[in-house]
Amino acid sequence: MEVIELFKKLVSTKSETPNDGGLLDFIAEYLSEFEAVRIDREDVKNLFIYKKFGAGEHLCFAGHVDVVPAGSGWKYDPYSATQEGEYIYGRGTQDMKSGVAAFMQAVKEAQDFKGTLSLLLTSDEEGEAINGTVKVLEYLKENAMLPDVCVVAEPTCEEQFGDAIKVGRRGSINGYLTLKGKQGHAAYPQKAINPIHQIAKPLSEMAGVDLDDGDVAFAPSKFVITDIRSGMEVTNVTPNDLKMMFNVRNNTKTTQKEVREFVAKHMGELDYELRLTQGSYPFQTDTNTKLVRKIDEAIEDVTGIKPKHSTAGGTSDARFIAPMGVDVIEFGVKNDTIHSVNERTTQKEVEDLYRVFKTLIDIWEK
Repeated sequence: MEVIELFKKLVSTKSETPNDGGLLDFIAEYLSEFEAVRIDREDVKNLFIYKKFGAGEHLCFAGHVDVVPAGSGWKYDPYSATQEGEYIYGRGTQDMKSGVAAFMQAVKEAQDFKGTLSLLLTSDEEGEAINGTVKVLEYLKENAMLPDVCVVAEPTCEEQFGDAIKVGRRGSINGYLTLKGKQGHAAYPQKAINPIHQIAKPLSEMAGVDLDDGDVAFAPSKFVITDIRSGMEVTNVTPNDLKMMFNVRNNTKTTQKEVREFVAKHMGELDYELRLTQGSYPFQTDTNTKLVRKIDEAIEDVTGIKPKHSTAGGTSDARFIAPMGVDVIEFGVKNDTIHSVNERTTQKEVEDLYRVFKTLIDIWEK
């Protein structure tokens, strides 16, 4: 099976989170010469598949087979992998069945690798990510099977294929603030405590503010307000409280401590409660590591482009891999239609991604 045929097979299989659509069984069968370990947890399907060629380093390719719901308004059935000219349409074409097909084919054709090649796959990256990659990594750690380096095949390119890899990601801090007031009649504001009026001034000094200056690797951590709710949708009653939600995509300079201090500084003596949660933490892979140097070389060999090293964007399962002491980067096709109606990629991008991964395997020890 060629990589495009394989890619279309993956895309045409409906695998909305946390359903794998039977793809992990198919992958284990397709790579039957590899050892397969299923690490399913509750309704999440996980697969770790590996082959030891020699005593060298362990190179892992990681990703997910699950996709977000397709929604409506598609020009083609989102699970038909319809090709129109150079484009192939379907849910998951960019995020990230192109990456899965590319590294599946690349490792299947590997022959003279000096160490171990493996795939780490889950059906729960687009969901809560509680029983997916995290559980596989726990298993690998317990069994002394953690890889030395890892490539996550998320879509990373921006304007053209080969122009960007991710060498790190920002963390994500979620904030839930409740400002307490005292409900009252709008005609007698002096008898009430209106939290909307109270927050008006500090809000202008908080919204969209950078909490640090960033650095050469990361953009500044910005305080982004995502929701404000208060009142009973009437004109003659002032509200009893106000609820505000915010998010900070934080770099390595800002933690929950700095966020709390920022809120306290601007809220002052106001009566408020603040709760913070954090689903992911920032990480950065040293750009001088062998993994970054080799993926740069492979991309330039295939495309003629030297990729930039980026930490922009949202998050991925790389956030779970890096804390295990594993050097990790992300590289995949363009990401301009991910999660959207009529998600698509090109045949050439998928073929070139396969060539990059195949080249990476071939040059790893050279």
